Amino acid sequence: MPRPKITTQAFLSRLPLFEELAPEELDRIAAGATELHVPRGEIVFNRGDPCVGFHLVVYGQVKLAFLSPQGGEKVVEIVTPGYSFGEALMFMGKPYILMAQTLADSMLLHVSKKVVYDEIDRDPAFARKMLAGLSRRLHSLIGDVESYSMQSGTERVIGYLLRQDESQARSSGAYVLTLPTSKAVVASRLNVTPEHFSRILHELAAGGLIQVNGRSIRVPDIARLSGESRSS
Repeated sequence: MPRPKITTQAFLSRLPLFEELAPEELDRIAAGATELHVPRGEIVFNRGDPCVGFHLVVYGQVKLAFLSPQGGEKVVEIVTPGYSFGEALMFMGKPYILMAQTLADSMLLHVSKKVVYDEIDRDPAFARKMLAGLSRRLHSLIGDVESYSMQSGTERVIGYLLRQDESQARSSGAYVLTLPTSKAVVASRLNVTPEHFSRILHELAAGGLIQVNGRSIRVPDIARLSGESRSS
């Protein structure tokens, strides 16, 4: 099915970073944005590449990861539509410290550093909004460090499952989610091995807390699953 057409300005206007900008301001940002259509599995950038702007995900998914010299991978973040990546290094003038790879056919917007700096010069409020976005990402990363340090693998997996569809879960007490990517990538994101991740899912299923069918996971009773997290 073909994806609906959307103008760059319309997409930008829906993002928290740009939603309060006037049409002429959106036009300037859009003029400094390059539309990228990236097939699944393609590298967006590698560690060490120069950072001359930041990216926004229109559709698709992008994995941000570190690679070890031995070829091992640690997934830091999975960026989904409406979110951005690369802003911090753009401001620091540093090359990328990790790699970005698409997990699905994706459309990205690359907004150049120059247009961002020009907009900050025109409107200091724009700088505050960018700082707010960077602060949210830092808060999320600190939460990850806390999780890796203080929580068991089971607690991390349950927390991840509970975060995936909070509005549906609150309204019904049960929900079905689809893992956004492979179990191996999700496992790396949660800092557990794929084998440990599969074992945790199996144990939760054996306890009647979830039902697993491939990447589809049904949580029949969110309160019970949440209680299991607290008792783990």
